[in-house]
Amino acid sequence: MRFTRHFTKDNSSPYDEIEFRQTTSEIRNPDGSLVFQAEDIEVPSNWSQVACDVLAQKYFRKAGVPAKLQKVKEDDVPEWLWRGVPDDEAMADSAKDEQFVSESSAKQVFDRLAGTWTYWGWKGGYFDSEADAQIYFDEMRYMLAHQMAAPNSPQWFNTGLHWAYGIDGPSQGHHYVDFTTGELTRSDSAYEHPQPHACFIQSVDDDLVTENGIMDLWVREARLFKYGSGTGTNFSKVRADGEPLSGGGKSSGLMSFLKIGDRAAGAIKSGGTTRRAAKMVVVDIDHPDVEKFIDWKVAEEQKVAALVSGSKMCEKHLNRIMSVCCEGDSDDRFVPKKNPELRKAIIAAREAAVPENYIQRVIEFARQGHTEIEFKTYDTDWDSDAYLTVSGQNSNNSVRITNDFVKAVEADGPWALTMRTNGAIAEETSARELWDKIGYAAWACADPGLQFDTTINEWHTCGVSGRINASNPCSEYMFLDDTACNLASLNLMAFQRADGTVDVDAFEHAVRLWTVVLEISVLMAQFPSKEIAQLSYEFRTLGLGFANIGGLLMASGHSYDSDEGRAICGAITAIMTGVAYSTSAEMAEELGAFPRYDENRDEMLRVIANHRLAAHGEQVGYEGLSILPVPLDHANCPQDDLAKAAVKAWDNAYELGQKHGYRNAQTSVIAPTGTIGLVMDCDTTGIEPDFALVKFKKLAGGGYFKIINRTVPLALSGLGYGEEQVEDIVGYAVGYGTLKDAPGVNHKDLQAKGFTGDAIEALEGALASSFDIKFAFNKWTLGEDFCRETLGLSDAQLDDLGFDMLAHLGFEKSDIEAANAYCCGAMTLEGAPHLKEEHLPVFDCANPCGRIGKRFLSAESHIRMMAAAQPFITGAISKTINMPSNATVEDCKDAYLLSWRLGLKANALYRDGSKLSQPLQSALLDDDDMVEDIVDAPRAAAAPVIAEKIVERVIEKVAERQRLPTRRKGYTQKAIVGGHKVYLRTGEYEDGRLGEIFIDMHKEGAAFRSLMNNFAIAISIGLQYGVPLEEFVEAFTFTRFEPSGIVEGNDTIKMATSVLDYIFREVAISYLGRDDLAHAEPGDMLPDTLGRGVHEDDGGEASTADAIAAIQKVASTGFMRSSKLLVFSGGAEQTETKVTANSAATDSQGQVVADGAATVSAVAVQAAVVEEVETRLDQIREAKAKGYEGDACGECGNFTLVRNGTCMKCVTCGATSGCS
Repeated sequence: MRFTRHFTKDNSSPYDEIEFRQTTSEIRNPDGSLVFQAEDIEVPSNWSQVACDVLAQKYFRKAGVPAKLQKVKEDDVPEWLWRGVPDDEAMADSAKDEQFVSESSAKQVFDRLAGTWTYWGWKGGYFDSEADAQIYFDEMRYMLAHQMAAPNSPQWFNTGLHWAYGIDGPSQGHHYVDFTTGELTRSDSAYEHPQPHACFIQSVDDDLVTENGIMDLWVREARLFKYGSGTGTNFSKVRADGEPLSGGGKSSGLMSFLKIGDRAAGAIKSGGTTRRAAKMVVVDIDHPDVEKFIDWKVAEEQKVAALVSGSKMCEKHLNRIMSVCCEGDSDDRFVPKKNPELRKAIIAAREAAVPENYIQRVIEFARQGHTEIEFKTYDTDWDSDAYLTVSGQNSNNSVRITNDFVKAVEADGPWALTMRTNGAIAEETSARELWDKIGYAAWACADPGLQFDTTINEWHTCGVSGRINASNPCSEYMFLDDTACNLASLNLMAFQRADGTVDVDAFEHAVRLWTVVLEISVLMAQFPSKEIAQLSYEFRTLGLGFANIGGLLMASGHSYDSDEGRAICGAITAIMTGVAYSTSAEMAEELGAFPRYDENRDEMLRVIANHRLAAHGEQVGYEGLSILPVPLDHANCPQDDLAKAAVKAWDNAYELGQKHGYRNAQTSVIAPTGTIGLVMDCDTTGIEPDFALVKFKKLAGGGYFKIINRTVPLALSGLGYGEEQVEDIVGYAVGYGTLKDAPGVNHKDLQAKGFTGDAIEALEGALASSFDIKFAFNKWTLGEDFCRETLGLSDAQLDDLGFDMLAHLGFEKSDIEAANAYCCGAMTLEGAPHLKEEHLPVFDCANPCGRIGKRFLSAESHIRMMAAAQPFITGAISKTINMPSNATVEDCKDAYLLSWRLGLKANALYRDGSKLSQPLQSALLDDDDMVEDIVDAPRAAAAPVIAEKIVERVIEKVAERQRLPTRRKGYTQKAIVGGHKVYLRTGEYEDGRLGEIFIDMHKEGAAFRSLMNNFAIAISIGLQYGVPLEEFVEAFTFTRFEPSGIVEGNDTIKMATSVLDYIFREVAISYLGRDDLAHAEPGDMLPDTLGRGVHEDDGGEASTADAIAAIQKVASTGFMRSSKLLVFSGGAEQTETKVTANSAATDSQGQVVADGAATVSAVAVQAAVVEEVETRLDQIREAKAKGYEGDACGECGNFTLVRNGTCMKCVTCGATSGCS
């Protein structure tokens, strides 16, 4: 083949015009700990830090790279293409640890990839001359360095390690077909023939242990997962539950075996390989077990919910039973009839459905002298034991439906489920009921997706050789069983001219070269099984695709949801596949068509002709299609030469194919482009729209800064906005990074509050990179001395992570919000100055942008964009349709039905919040809304509201003593324990926290009294140095020594096993709300708790003076036993009493004092409003506002996951949950 230069020049390196820089790559956990570091790596200067990090962490070879190389002479290969091996002689004088190193330059990687492709291309006869090979080598290196395109991850991992560095290893059981002889050969080297394929489809037979049987499939899958590839299989051959076995008996059914495969994939995922196991499970709609398959993940998610809530319920009630069993010394405490508290605890446990046997077990355990039990609780985190316990979590599930089934649904007709062994009808069910189950399952847990079997096989180029039964895990590669596909994607933004149009010539040139790359990759590859090696050689399927269509459309001023946008996407896709097939026919002329072409010639030309008709924009004339495609919309394509090039590309592809055939049975897919999208610095991946308008760009030295999506200024300029207008709009979105001249809160306002010039300067330095101005107002920015002395803040306030300094200083909520929008930006263009309403759709993203954004792309817009591209893709499109949390089951069914009608091959839906592990944006706001509802409610309605929020605060700080005020509040409690008087005196901080205790037993003798006094001093010092009161309570409750026994004089504690047991029960009840340590509920002491016969209505009224007296009693938090007061003053605004962290988990009875009706009502307000939202929830809220999904990355822990096709991708470290 002949090649020409488009990007490079003769007699010069492609690197000559590229500036490179030295940088350090670091990836850190959210807590700052180092995940990965590489120093002094060489990368192109215009690459972002994220692209550098992904290259260094994921794609640099970390070991075995010789410090010195020598070339291995090959007579039939040009000298510059000779492969390299370690130069042992040259390295002999070097230290052993310096002889083999890591790759440290992007040039090494580019040379390794492009050199290997050129080397195998030369050996395979793809170049007419050495000059053509040199051009190819240079052009490929240029495109890699300029981020114009990238191959899939296995190429970066494996390709060229043997050619460039002589790295080798023992065979791993792979096979390849020798291209010179056509013979299937077992590999004798792990690296000479690389494994560059990411996507596999494997078959399975209805047999348990033979070759290609069920258990054999798990072995074959494991081999793929080990090397980071993904696999899909249609399991419909496996007989259903109850079908007869040849040896007698009945089959355990499909689901029993799917659970084995799921466990195997999960084990490999947790084994620390490159990425989690990527697996697709497909089942036909007529399989007898299809209903169980549809419901599989729904039922498993219900199990997760049951594990989470049930474990916490059991833990609570069983520990309560244990607690009451440990009170007292008599054996009667284990007998419910003789221990009223135990009886109450058992009844409560039974009502919560705690198993009877477990209740008995705990009582017997307590009888043996044990005082506590450990009952593990679970949560809904994706990587938690709850999800690890249930099945079905390691695969994408898809149901394969036919046109006949959809027609049966529309007609509300019957649907036959057929036996696998003999084809007989096992059951006849309602098609609509099955459809409803699919819709509900997709709505409830985002699985299963759908694959449209009839459409897939009507566009099948090799139907004579067999049906298409399955796909890879991401659903873009669809072909025969036991085949593989290697992928590459073109970055469309790299082909955009300054005027916003697409450089068609450059794009076509790149498509031709990358089609050759993928074809050479088939020639050089090895495969994990003999069958895949043979069929991949015989059909030679390729997976060329693109990324950044969302970025390209926005940059050119076209909405993703517009006829123009869809026309551009359709034209680009048509050019790509048309040129790829033209190139394939060109290679067929030189090297021959794929071996199985002749038997499929008619089918293939029929499909190519249908593609061609769609490129011409025809509505009729298609052959062999039940559902007509969406043709190219020439009328709405704003770039005329783009549409013309699409027509020409398919005309050439068809004409050349008629003459020469095709080298490849398939040429294109649209993959998610997860990790490689980060390497190319793509704004959007695959066919996806953008997820946010404001991005957080990583700095080389760590940290992030906000930057507008680079396509936004381009779009605004193209839409006719002037430079100053663009600056204003961008400033509105990103913020100005300063409070100078800001509305609501500015420098003058702060100076009036006492802020000095130095304080404002320090504040400004922190505001430049803040996500919210509240984050900058803290002691670390302003200094503790300034906060204490000038602003008058206490240590408790400064240490409180939830403390709102601006609100404390008197700024209104509306002022803070206005200043925040000015300084930190709205992160959306909604409401931006100058921006016209009709231009807003151009900037619509997959999710609402920022905190105030409302607009987002509809599910229909995603589906119609896919429909515009699908007629020009030989495979399929990996895409998940995002749906809002309020989408209905009907919406899900409608989306699937529209996908079928528009000719898509597959689709998957993701409703926000359909996974228990994924927090909802709306749910995060509900906490605050609940607070406002309580505060704003009428007095009569507010009292009974239960606002429960349990918070765990983990604050790491250097232990410093926090001394109590010299005049402080507290309370004195007198009691008699086992006949001995005990006086307990407490001292409290201003916010009500316990800071000291005094214990006085003055009649017990000097030694014992002194011991108790000094013990109290030790506890007090511990409290003042930050030892949690909870730790002391856990340590000293249930200790046993004399005096002990009956307690008199305390209204909640009636029995103690020692003086220390009594002391710490008392402080726990008073300061921690630990009513589980009490023997009488506080509410039992109140007049409206116990019935009073004919006097039932008496005594509930109180005078205003009584109400005031009740309020005065709360001077001490401990005295009120952590009660919360909601104080209503007639005609005045209701104020909210703050709750300390210590009382955040309380369960005590509160008092509500109402002045208007002059009543004191004993209403339980359990654990009222907390002042601090849990840190993790803050992180999730911030991540969602930034456009991320709200989940933490499983590899680096950062909350920077974005949806990527049917998977998730971390934009910090590049990890993906799929095979891209």
